[in-house]
Amino acid sequence: MVLAALATLLLVVVDIVGGPGPGLLRRGGATVLGPLERALAPSGPEAEGALRQDRDRLASDLREARLSTQDAAALAELLGSPSTVGATVVPARVVAVAAPGPQGLVRLTIDVGSRDGVSADRTVVSGEGLVGRVASVGPWTSDVLVLGGPEVTVGVRVGSAGALATVGGAASATGRQPGELGLTLVQSGTLRVGDEVRTLGSVDGRPFVAGVLVGTVSAVEPQRGRLAPTGTVKPAVDVGTLSVVGVLLTAPRSTPRPSVTGGAS
Repeated sequence: MVLAALATLLLVVVDIVGGPGPGLLRRGGATVLGPLERALAPSGPEAEGALRQDRDRLASDLREARLSTQDAAALAELLGSPSTVGATVVPARVVAVAAPGPQGLVRLTIDVGSRDGVSADRTVVSGEGLVGRVASVGPWTSDVLVLGGPEVTVGVRVGSAGALATVGGAASATGRQPGELGLTLVQSGTLRVGDEVRTLGSVDGRPFVAGVLVGTVSAVEPQRGRLAPTGTVKPAVDVGTLSVVGVLLTAPRSTPRPSVTGGAS
């Protein structure tokens, strides 16, 4: 750098006092500064390859930083959701998905397993609501059957009245949108668009704990002689965009429920 400064100063002085013409000055400058410029500025295939590697590495680091930020936000949403209040939760990342079929995505793989305390038939949730249930477990990974697949049917309560119903399988009736689910009340009752649909719950919370948001009623179908109303549910969770989920660990009931006497005031 000192040599470059001295060379530049020399050229300026020569130009001021009136030296050789500009062409000769340019040639002289190129002779003096050229080797220095080439030493300081990388060139050639090897240098270009190194620059490309640096560019790709920086782009990869940026993507990882964005993913880490998104995962942190998803985890915070999961742990702050009503589905996980008071529950023991094993957070997990989605690491693989099965090839989608006619009903969409039906199975995914998460990066927790038996060594993390996970076992089959556990409820899997995200910050938005129900994802599905654990189907099989390995030491470090587990497969999850996703709500909407042919192997997942959920008992639910609908609306403020808590009408009993079942939700299962992708909706197939005319006018239903891809990804929507079919809902059938188990008895005569009323369905309204906008009603919340939540899990009924299973014995010991397996495969589904009670009260997890499944979705909302998006359409009510004409009964056409059917005894129980049917409708369509828009799922609370878009499984195609999941990154972080939680497996709910529930302990089985270990004490008998106390008996009571009817008619007591």
